[in-house]
Order: sequence, then structure tokens, then C-alpha cells
Amino acid sequence: MTPQPLTREDVGSASGNCKNDFCRLLFYLPLSSWHRFSAEVAEKEIFVEVRNLHKSFGTQKVLKGLSAKVYKGETLVLLGGSGGGKSVLMKHFIGLLSPDAGEVIVEGENITGMNERELSKVRRMMGMMFQSSALFDSMTVGQNIAFPLRMGGEKDEDRITRLVRESLDIVRLSGQEEKMPSDLSGGMRKRVALARAIVDRPACVLFDEPHAGLDPITADSIDHLVKDLQRDHQMTNVIVTHEMRSVFRIADRVLFLKEGLVYWEGTPQELEDSTDPELTNFIEGRSGESWEN
Repeated sequence: MTPQPLTREDVGSASGNCKNDFCRLLFYLPLSSWHRFSAEVAEKEIFVEVRNLHKSFGTQKVLKGLSAKVYKGETLVLLGGSGGGKSVLMKHFIGLLSPDAGEVIVEGENITGMNERELSKVRRMMGMMFQSSALFDSMTVGQNIAFPLRMGGEKDEDRITRLVRESLDIVRLSGQEEKMPSDLSGGMRKRVALARAIVDRPACVLFDEPHAGLDPITADSIDHLVKDLQRDHQMTNVIVTHEMRSVFRIADRVLFLKEGLVYWEGTPQELEDSTDPELTNFIEGRSGESWEN
């Protein structure tokens, strides 16, 4: 007998009692897929988990009890309006910010309350590509990329040279070690910043607005590099972006943040199919104001 998909009639009102999209999704899986899907979810390894995270700056509450997970090997995109807490959340992953309340768990270890020396071990597992690239103008490309290695105590110059060269190869800027940042285009600066983020071969790369200020073709090249890191180097990627075209090309999973909480979670296809006005207005860039006058 061929298993039939569960229908709304089969489920009755049960789906209405679910509290998240994962639960609702299960109700509409074909019966033959139920156990397989559940097993696949169970097999996912958590890399970072935040639990009931709160963060304020003065009187402004940015994170208001947010909980979320990052799975090993995935490309996770954080979406939401400005001020929704995306970059603040991501900076908690690497210990650049400490929560007012809640927990940040990295590879099964609670990093909340760790001192800088203890956090250095965590930070070696993650690289970060900052929105502005944050290159040192007085250093060459090679020196910029080598900076985190030297700050981490690496003394072997041959190893440093090799890792810098390999990182430039990965971001398709081979042989550019001696150039200065002032000689680079915006897209090249982004690539150098990415090379620096991956020079110590982290398990995860955090991208804060990697497409900001880039033309569509250069943004596309950054997207390809992101997927190359995931496919060829088994790196986990977490990306804050407002570039919707990129979201649908590179994301495995999307978290939509609103007012300091996870408002929605799902795949790019589920996002595209959603009829939630909050999501559709964001995707299509509709502010609600009329263009007819």
C-alpha cells in the first residue's frame, strides 16, 4: 500500500496546537518520510546553541529571550529588519558580546562568563568577516591575513606564509600578498577580509553583511565563495544579510528575527512559499506606503 500524505482533515486541529514551523511541517510529511526525516534531524550536530538570550544597551533591549541553534556544516542566514538583533546575536557566538542573561553553548561548552584567555580557544574555532572589512591600511594584504596567526602566537614564518598563500588561493586572489588595501577594489577588500577570517582554518565563519556596498556581480562572487567554503572545506557559515537574491541561493536554513526574538525559521523554499505578510513584505521590500501618488 502506498503511503498517503497527511492532510489537514487527518490531523484535525492538531497542527493548530503546534508552536513552531518544525512541528507543523511534520504533520504534512508523507508517512513514508516521517521516520526518515526525524532521523535526519536527530543526526544533525549542534555547533552553537543560544538559550533564552537577553541583551540590552542602556535602556534599549535588543535580545529578549532568544533561543536558536546553528548546526555543523550548514549555511544559516539571519534575516530581519534593522535593529532586530542579528549582528548582536552573531557577536555572542564568538564571545565579542556577553549576554545579560541566558547561555551561549559552543561545541557543548557554556562560554557565558568566560574570560578573554578562555574565549581565545573558542575564537580559534570561528572566523569573522566584518561588514566594513576592517583591514589595517598600513599593512599589506599578506600582513593583514597573517595578523590573527601572529596574535595567536604563531612563530613559524614558513607556516604563516603557507597559510596566507592558501587562503588567498581559496578566495581567488592568488599572488596579491604585497598589495596595500588602498590598491584594492571593494570586492577585493571583502575577499581579503574573508581570507583573514579563514586563515587559521576555523570550523565556522561568521559574515556580517558581506554584500554591503557591492555590485550584483561582485556579490555573486562572494556567494560562490561562501558555498565553496561549505562544500570544499566543510565550514559552517552564519550570515547576516539583506540581499534576498543571495539568501535564496546560498542558505540551507533561515532565521527571521523580529524585536529580539526568532519570529520564523525554515528553509529558503519555505520562506519563498510563505504567505505571512511580515515575511512577504520583507522579501519584496514593501514598506506599506503607496507609490500611486
